[in-house]
Amino acid sequence: MNRRPTLLAAAAFTAAAVLSLSACGGGDGESKDNEKNEKIAGADTDSGGERRTPSPKTSEDDGIDRPRIRLPKDVKNVFEGGVTGDPEKDAVLADNKRWVDSLIEAVTVDAQDHPALKFYATGDALVSSAEYIQGFRDKNKSFVGTIRYYDRKVTFLKEGVAAVTYCKDGTKTYPKDLKTGKVDRSIEGSASDYAFVNTRVTKNGKGVWQTDSITSTTGSKKCVP
Repeated sequence: MNRRPTLLAAAAFTAAAVLSLSACGGGDGESKDNEKNEKIAGADTDSGGERRTPSPKTSEDDGIDRPRIRLPKDVKNVFEGGVTGDPEKDAVLADNKRWVDSLIEAVTVDAQDHPALKFYATGDALVSSAEYIQGFRDKNKSFVGTIRYYDRKVTFLKEGVAAVTYCKDGTKTYPKDLKTGKVDRSIEGSASDYAFVNTRVTKNGKGVWQTDSITSTTGSKKCVP
């Protein structure tokens, strides 16, 4: 049975998956992060009509040297909200957007490395991301289409730590076979294509709000219209 890639994404980011990955331990977990990052690499460098998407800035000049994120022309992330009137919340939402873009780039773009993913994710989130990406590689799958992110909210937990929650709508995405290049557009949207996502972000020494843990609830009533 062919399933939408966004459903796979939601399954990969369950609380149980994050907890089991964090059980690896301190130093050992760090080495496993590196091993998973190596698995992210694709067979070829990025090419073939991709649109170049510079990372958004939270101000005219935030002083941070950020890696460029490139998505294929047939893949699009649409983020609703992002301007709250609170500069710090806006900075958190901007880096959350960059993290999501970097994850989707790593799934849909074959490249030797994906520096943006390692720039915007850390800890359990980086391990979970690598597992998620490798799941696509193992099945020779990717996807095309548009994912919508909405009801995005920031809650500060303590200095330098915040929670970002949002809904995800993947009804307009379609699986792509990497061997044949064929896209299956026959799958109809359903409640399982929606998810409620809860992430924790921490501000690092560079001033980047990195995602460090993720949970997701597929078909959440908070998000299904």
